[in-house]
Amino acid sequence: MIRLLILLPLVAAVSTLLTPSPKGRRRLLVGTAGLHLLLTAGAWLMPLPTFAADAWLGLDHAGRFFLGISSCLFFAVAITVGPYLEQNRTGRQREADTGSIFVNASPAVFCACLLGFLATMTLVAASRHLGVLWVAIEATTLVTAPLIYFHRQPRSLEATWKYLLVCSVGIALALIGNFLLVVASAADDITAGSLVVSDLVARRALMQGPWLKAAFVFLLVGYGTKMGLVPMHTWLPDAHSEAPSPVSALLSGALLNCAFLGILRAHSICVAAGLGDFSGGILIFFGVLSMLIAAAFIVGQTDFKRLLAYSSIEHMGLLALGAGLGGAATYGALLHALNHSLVKAALFLCASSFLAVYRTKLIPRIHGAIRVLPVSGWLWLFGFLAIAGSPPFGTFVGEFIILRTAFVGNHVWAGCLALLALTIAFIGLARAFISMALGPAPANLKPVREEPQQFWPPLALLSLALLLGLWIPARLHGVLAAAATLLKGGVP
Repeated sequence: MIRLLILLPLVAAVSTLLTPSPKGRRRLLVGTAGLHLLLTAGAWLMPLPTFAADAWLGLDHAGRFFLGISSCLFFAVAITVGPYLEQNRTGRQREADTGSIFVNASPAVFCACLLGFLATMTLVAASRHLGVLWVAIEATTLVTAPLIYFHRQPRSLEATWKYLLVCSVGIALALIGNFLLVVASAADDITAGSLVVSDLVARRALMQGPWLKAAFVFLLVGYGTKMGLVPMHTWLPDAHSEAPSPVSALLSGALLNCAFLGILRAHSICVAAGLGDFSGGILIFFGVLSMLIAAAFIVGQTDFKRLLAYSSIEHMGLLALGAGLGGAATYGALLHALNHSLVKAALFLCASSFLAVYRTKLIPRIHGAIRVLPVSGWLWLFGFLAIAGSPPFGTFVGEFIILRTAFVGNHVWAGCLALLALTIAFIGLARAFISMALGPAPANLKPVREEPQQFWPPLALLSLALLLGLWIPARLHGVLAAAATLLKGGVP
């Protein structure tokens, strides 16, 4: 099953490059995404298989959870790719805000890289060996770089190079962390060192504390770069802003979760070895710092895609805070990761409709969206309520659990600072979203008839986020609880 989930999008990616018909490529993309989602659903419904202690691949509860998020988002995004490519055909085009002339990349390469991205995200979720996890996260960087540079203009090129350079440095530091982890687990015999998560947890009593602490720091900085934690976040606003909106939806909703899983794996090993206070304290610090810095940049932001990018940084900080607090907050962090992915992907897909009509990313130039884009405009407003953590959306539940854990524990200061950051972010988001959605429509724009392929995916994603705020299915609750136990140092 796991190998099929990985090989399916890889084979489809090669087939896409060999398919001359645009319609054929899009059907292949959507069909592969749908089949992958069905297989993932099957993996969710079946009991967890038993695997050998030294197996490098296998789905535990945490892997199953993050695989479900990635597959669901990819299917939603795949549906929107067809209309997006129709609106952004090859040939010379002019960028509205800067006036620069550019030519889009090949649609075949675009679809192939998307499918490669799905394969690498699947490998991240299925990795029980931290070395394989490292390779998979690095592979996500390589397949997403051409996607960010789809619109071949100077700002896209700059964003792509920044993404490659910053994330490559980060992933190199994570590699050093893996080496140190082997040393920490080896005791007196270096050949006994292992990077299989179950082995590391089983050998927790033999772990060498100083080496394990050093390993965690390197892994946190390395994967934290890919996750977008401050101050390693510098690539994220540019990449999310310049990438095509369907790609931005996957970057924010799925890619950041891949890095978060890597950090959770490292943190769980520290917790099992009795160093949870050390790793948790660092996570709390970087989580709160990320929230405060991101909130400050949200206020006064004039580019709505960069606004969404800084919102992602804020929420990644909240996830780090939840993981660091431990206890019920770990469950809350996982639940919030799911809801943030659903809502943020929906908002980026709505952003695609905004760009197609208004031809600008500048907030002051966009107003009256609910009149020009009746469906996407209202989805944009509901998406604001969701991403701001308003009840009854699922984002509120995750945030509430995390903040409650902070206030009832010994981290009142962290809870207060996090609440301050959320308040500041709410003000900044409200100013931008409301001004874009309400008010009179521009005189040169008439109401647009939106294609179902454009608004059904974000509508479905926001509906799921609303449902999860009212009711968490028993199956999902069981997976969340089991994953939280595992990531708090429990035995796989």
